[in-house]
Amino acid sequence: MRLGLISDVHSNFPALEAVLQSLELRGVDAIVCSGDLLGYGPHPQEVIAAVREKNVVCVLGAADVNIAFPFAKTEREGIAEQIIDWTHDQLSPEDLAWLRKLPVTYRMTTPAGRLRSFHGFPYQPEKRFPLSKPTAELLPVFGRLGSDILVSGGSHIPFHRRIDDYWLIDPGSVGMTLGGEPGADAMVLDFEDGSVQVEVLKVPYDIGQTVFDVRAWGLPEIVAEVIHNGGRIELPEED
Repeated sequence: MRLGLISDVHSNFPALEAVLQSLELRGVDAIVCSGDLLGYGPHPQEVIAAVREKNVVCVLGAADVNIAFPFAKTEREGIAEQIIDWTHDQLSPEDLAWLRKLPVTYRMTTPAGRLRSFHGFPYQPEKRFPLSKPTAELLPVFGRLGSDILVSGGSHIPFHRRIDDYWLIDPGSVGMTLGGEPGADAMVLDFEDGSVQVEVLKVPYDIGQTVFDVRAWGLPEIVAEVIHNGGRIELPEED
């Protein structure tokens, strides 16, 4: 079995398209997205259409929740609030209905045990999973969640860690990586004889097209800069 893992697409269709093509070439049997399909980027409708067409299994991320359920959204400062409102207005009633039906956690059985995918923290997409906590603190979490592989989204930086017989994974961000290298993040899990092999992908895509569209729609310039620089923001030099 071969499983594709993605997260944090953030309405970046050229990045998603490139990742889906790359995963298809690798012969994955299924693709799981750990939330935040939408927000920040300029292509919310195209992203929803693509994941539906490719039968990508998706869970709700923090931005998705605020877009799908604006009456209950958490307050955000600055550009996040502006982009969430803009994204909501771009979506059709059908898009919004589909988004509202997404679960906040997804479980599946793999040859290496039970996998659980979620954004941030199970049932709390707005939180962040403590990926770097000591082993002694993390081990009981796998038992409480009844899972052997935990796949969390939200950090925007690829991360995988083996903890005894368990795995803790964040596939990074397809559409808005913060790892310092431009491109789209994704992972592939290969299951063979009960073991897990993790392949970390950095997929090139037409970043210029996304940056152009961010600016064409009048979205905040900082979004274009983060996408263009892979999360590295160039500060102006002092005189």
